[in-house]
Amino acid sequence: MEALSLAGLTPFEQLRYGREILEQESRALAEVARRLGPEFSEAVQLLLACRGCVIVTGIGKAGLVGQKIMATLASTGTPAHFLHPAEAVHGDLGRVQPEDILLALSYSGETDEIVRLLPSFQQLGIPIVAITSSAESSLGRAARVVLSIGPVREACPLGLAPSTSTTVMLALGDALALVVSRMKRFGREDFARFHPAGALGRKLSRVEEQMRPLDQCRVASEGLSVREVFAAVSRPGRRTGAIMLVDAQGRLSGIFTDSDLARLFERKQDHQFDRPIAEVMTCQPLTISLHSRMSEAVSLMARRKISELPVVDAEGRPVGLIDITDIVGIMPDELAVPCAGEPAEASAQLDQTANSSQSVGVFPSARLYCEPPEEEKS
Repeated sequence: MEALSLAGLTPFEQLRYGREILEQESRALAEVARRLGPEFSEAVQLLLACRGCVIVTGIGKAGLVGQKIMATLASTGTPAHFLHPAEAVHGDLGRVQPEDILLALSYSGETDEIVRLLPSFQQLGIPIVAITSSAESSLGRAARVVLSIGPVREACPLGLAPSTSTTVMLALGDALALVVSRMKRFGREDFARFHPAGALGRKLSRVEEQMRPLDQCRVASEGLSVREVFAAVSRPGRRTGAIMLVDAQGRLSGIFTDSDLARLFERKQDHQFDRPIAEVMTCQPLTISLHSRMSEAVSLMARRKISELPVVDAEGRPVGLIDITDIVGIMPDELAVPCAGEPAEASAQLDQTANSSQSVGVFPSARLYCEPPEEEKS
């Protein structure tokens, strides 16, 4: 009857009810955090000492939560895989090795599919860490360590559908995985190795993995005229927005961007086209060293409002170029904030002193890094 009475909720009542659900689940999380005791540290030590894999198991909603916890463990430095209880008793127990640990999830601690697995794990001598409601349940009694979430009231209007309990299980699993990860000193290098794909992987990758290699860049001698440079450095495909200029030793001495060319036209300085490009290039441009992180490169480009960033080797020779059109989607949420560990004042100071002649910033998703006013370009 309670469920039926909720059927005709107005938009205001829907919002209020949604907030009640979130508040109820957040209170449950706060209560579990308050009651967390020494058993949590015992579980952390077990996982740290594990020489095999953490085998995560659960069924139904608890199983889905378990799969997410398994993924968090694996991606943060703790080898883990998921064992479906139904498949386990049909041969998949062969995946379990004596060096493994079992992390079992069951709110009641009496789930048939979980309980019938316990003797097999006990015979193998595998330690069991249980996330359940009570240490007195069948699962709790079989476990070496019990992370009890206690009795919780489900947010479902019927009080039946796993909701609050699964939220608490998930958060507790995250806490366990991340504390173990921190104890292992799992760092950015490790994280990058496990996340090579997507925007996250690109953010943590090295500049040489994302830059345009030298054979795709426009490079010319600083002694050539502007006209000679543009006649000589055409490249097939999508071109970069800048030409890198080098001295007689092949070291980067300057950069000349499409914006620089446009300004020559705007100022009617046609005579400069037949003068050495060194007279109008940006000397000693900003660069980034080979093997640096892409996150450093993107942060530098954002702070200094530039669209092209040469990559140089230890001798200052160009090896590639990072173009904003190639990386604009990597960190859209972080372009408008200082780098980690850098005070906001320092970032603001850099912005005020940025030399915008190297190129115009093109960060449409970062409202703090818009195109400089016309007077700054002159």
